[in-house]
Formats: sequence, C-alpha cells, structure tokens
Amino acid sequence: MVKKFTASPIQLKPDTRYKSKLLSKFVNCLMYDGKKSVATRVVYEALELVRKQVPDVNPLDVFVTALDNVKPAIEVRSKRVGGATYQVPTPVSAKRQQTLAIRWLLEAVRGRKGRPVGRSLADELLSAYRREGIAMNKRENVHRMADANKAFSHFAW
Repeated sequence: MVKKFTASPIQLKPDTRYKSKLLSKFVNCLMYDGKKSVATRVVYEALELVRKQVPDVNPLDVFVTALDNVKPAIEVRSKRVGGATYQVPTPVSAKRQQTLAIRWLLEAVRGRKGRPVGRSLADELLSAYRREGIAMNKRENVHRMADANKAFSHFAW
C-alpha cells in the first residue's frame, strides 16, 4: 500500500520576546529581502515606544487590539452579471480578516514618509488602538462601500 503524501502547512514559530505567533506573522509580513532580524528589531522598537506612551497596558495587548480594530467584517467583490459588473458585499473569513488588517497596517506605516519605520509603526498601532488613523480609515471605506452596495447582495455567490 502506498501512503499519500499530505503537505502540512508550515508551522509558524512564536516570536522570542512575547511568545506570540501573530506577532511573528506580522514580522514576516514586514520583512524585506529576507532581512528578518531588521524587521524583528523594528517591531520590538515600535512595541517599546508603545509601552512608553501607554505604560499601564501591555504592548502586545495594544498590538492585538489594534489588529482586531482594523479587521474588516465585510468587503466588496466584483461580480459580472450579464454585461454589467456589480460590487457585491461578501463576508470576510477570519484568516482573510487578519491578512487584510496586517496588510493595511503595513501600507499605512510605509505611506508615512520621513520618519523611522519603528516610530511610524508605533504611531499607527496606537492610532488603530484608539480606532483612528490611516488603516482604520481604509477599513471604514471598505465598510462604507459594502453598505452602499448592499442592494446587490443577492448576487453573492
């Protein structure tokens, strides 16, 4: 009997300081050109700045809450019906919510020019923690677009 090979998903190791797999995933998404040590240093620097600005809260809790605040509940997808293309609101899976939240946070950080990335990341995390900032605006725009197009929700697949 031949055994089937089933590829198991790569197990992500938690980061060394906070023992968080989510933070490790964030570091991997921030990383450029395989320079993980640089990305790790930037994230830890940002969390240290967060700890100094909000001393009574654990910086990992600020990070997790900020990501949760940025996660979208619904998004629009293009659906072609006949000759027209409609923006159809669809719910977002938990994995995609996390991916979009990380992507939007990093876009916001990279969009802030003229400052060190660690400081920009700390500012954006604190803004998202308070439900404001560029990444939260992106989420609100996506929700607003979905709300405006809810008349087409019957086209959802």
